[in-house]
Amino acid sequence: MITHPKIQPPDEGDISVCWSNVSQEDRFVELVVTIPTFKRPDHLRTTLQSVLNQKTERKFAVVIMDNHPQDGEGAAAAQQLLEHSKIPATVILAHRRGNCAAYNAGWYTALERYPQARWIQVIDDDEIAHENWLDTMTEMAQQTGTDFVGAPQHPIFEDNGNPKWASHPVFRPPYDRGGTVPILYSSGNVLIATKRLKNHGHPWLDERFNFLGGGDSDFYSRCRSVGATFSWAPDGGVDETTPKRRTELSWLNSRSLRNGSISALIEKKAATSAIDHVRRLAKSLLLLAASPYRSLMMFVKTRVLTFALNPMNVALGRLLMEFGFANEQYRAADKN
Repeated sequence: MITHPKIQPPDEGDISVCWSNVSQEDRFVELVVTIPTFKRPDHLRTTLQSVLNQKTERKFAVVIMDNHPQDGEGAAAAQQLLEHSKIPATVILAHRRGNCAAYNAGWYTALERYPQARWIQVIDDDEIAHENWLDTMTEMAQQTGTDFVGAPQHPIFEDNGNPKWASHPVFRPPYDRGGTVPILYSSGNVLIATKRLKNHGHPWLDERFNFLGGGDSDFYSRCRSVGATFSWAPDGGVDETTPKRRTELSWLNSRSLRNGSISALIEKKAATSAIDHVRRLAKSLLLLAASPYRSLMMFVKTRVLTFALNPMNVALGRLLMEFGFANEQYRAADKN
């Protein structure tokens, strides 16, 4: 059990260890890769293999968090692959449903099993890392001295790799240059200094975002308020397998609504006075009023209606959240 004063253990029954090959000497690794998974055992094998194929001299370990304990297919797939690897690894079932709960379970396990690790690296089960991924991310952390390093998630589309979708606002990376940046927005490809997790306290991600998404953005915002620093590594990108349904109007609209909901909820949590709440509501109304013009300008620029609808959907999602209506896109994860 972790003895750090700010890290309270999870509730009994939240985490089950399915398999581990960790010896006493393996506990002294420099870095731990955590991979949350939910009902994607086939792609998980591809993701995990890309991690095992890393060309690095750094000693690292792997933690797999299967968030569908009812069948444990992800855990079984991971164990089957890891049994033939010399990389120290632990496979757990994260019993509390939701992506924030899965991340919390994995990060807690990583800190408990590998107490000397300097970093935790996250990759999702629909992503594929290039062979220098770990070194690229850790080198950026060392160069900048930052607590968090983010990198692109390059969408690989099923519809013949049509490149036009990559420029849609929901797929574009937030930065195009490397080095220090104000903040990050995604946990799908990020390096985290363990000292930041130890100082911030468990649970790190707020489970109110479990099915909405945005628990990572909320966490970064809270960390920044107490001095956390961030950087961006353009060459540390991973390839994200993107189903054709994610280029359909219904999914893109839902994602834009969700993004608006997330921004409103994060600001709502940060509010400390009645004035803060009034300002947030006024901001939501102003964004909604401006959104038709912004959408028109985007349509003039792109000539693509699905792109142009994004500003209006984001603004509408913000306003709906103000009245308690959240677009929980991850509630139906198999449609996401």
